[in-house]
Amino acid sequence: MPGMPVSIGCAVLLTPGLSGPPDSGAIIAVLPPVALANGMPLATGGGTICLMVNSVWGFPYPMLVGPLGSSGVRVAGRPLLRLGDQIPTPAGVMAILGPPATTSIVDQSPP
Repeated sequence: MPGMPVSIGCAVLLTPGLSGPPDSGAIIAVLPPVALANGMPLATGGGTICLMVNSVWGFPYPMLVGPLGSSGVRVAGRPLLRLGDQIPTPAGVMAILGPPATTSIVDQSPP
């Protein structure tokens, strides 16, 4: 889905979660190399770590975002993650909710 790039602090939702119902979380790290927007590292598929919270038991756990994203914009060979993307991960499908890193950049490439 075309949209604005995201960075650290962006909310995400994993469906299904580890216990069944969706788990929520946030992007906490973007692995190097990185591109910056407004001084924030842009998140990439396969190079971004989220801290998720299990919706049933409440325990936190890390989750590496799957290797998919934008087909047109890449950072060191990894696809850019954008607001609204639905990324398959080993546990389910991760929805990128926002907020965006910048509103001045919009990637119109298909997923």
